[in-house]
Amino acid sequence: MTAPPCPPPSPPIRWPAEAIWEAVAPLLPGFTVEVLPEIDSTNSELMRRLRGAPGQPPQLEPVLLVAEQQSAGRGRLGRSWHSQRGGSLTFSLSLPLAPADWSGLSLAVGVSVADSLGPLGASPFGRATTRPRIGLKWPNDLWLTTAQGERKLGGILVETASWEGQRFVVIGVGINVQPVPVPPASLAQPQAAAVPPGSLQDLPAGLDAAAALLRIAPALVQTVQAFEQFGFQAFQARFALRDVLSGRAVQLSSGVQGTAHGVGDNGALRVLTASGMVEVSSAEVSVRPAAPRPPC
Repeated sequence: MTAPPCPPPSPPIRWPAEAIWEAVAPLLPGFTVEVLPEIDSTNSELMRRLRGAPGQPPQLEPVLLVAEQQSAGRGRLGRSWHSQRGGSLTFSLSLPLAPADWSGLSLAVGVSVADSLGPLGASPFGRATTRPRIGLKWPNDLWLTTAQGERKLGGILVETASWEGQRFVVIGVGINVQPVPVPPASLAQPQAAAVPPGSLQDLPAGLDAAAALLRIAPALVQTVQAFEQFGFQAFQARFALRDVLSGRAVQLSSGVQGTAHGVGDNGALRVLTASGMVEVSSAEVSVRPAAPRPPC
């Protein structure tokens, strides 16, 4: 039997490295843009560079590292993220950073990415809308809210490193560009089935990976620098406009249930429980909606 012909190779991705460098270099001296065909994880690679190899000094220059494929991408709490060429946008940004308070950085990053990809619509989250909108699920997920329901668009991972008293941050972003098939095994998991994956193709603009990166990267650098100066308070109101958990029943990883009441000026999730209002930090719990909102 003759084997079926191999599918034709996909065309090369024309990454806007030069345009991004021109926009960011004046803000970050020494900034470079690197594109790799494949790597285990862009965050892991930049963390390795910041730590330095045995007998080698660390690489401390600011850099945007883009990978067309990731074989061992990492999310929060050790979750894995695998990407295929052209199917997702995966990149990490490394730069020196010394804010007075690091709390809420991942939320500010989420605000920046969401604002870059899609403007806010007129209807509040949870109400019927024919226009897909990008929302933020505390602490680090990008969601799409549509008339058909909610979908996970991507996620954010923030890590830090130090060298001779100087702090550095590595910000990883993973976004689905093309529709993601749901494995049959996942359909048996209620939580996985409750929030299926979404992609940029669900948005009216239908951005590809290169166009999305050009929108996101320069604005992200400006956001991180503004966070360093002003902290999360400068982004709190904008986060609230995209907060998909506010007013919803949520369940903490400890099993405690309550109603989400937005986030504080320190970026902590505020949850009203049977015992009163509590503030939850991103390092303590994973939060999932206990049930979808009823239609209004």
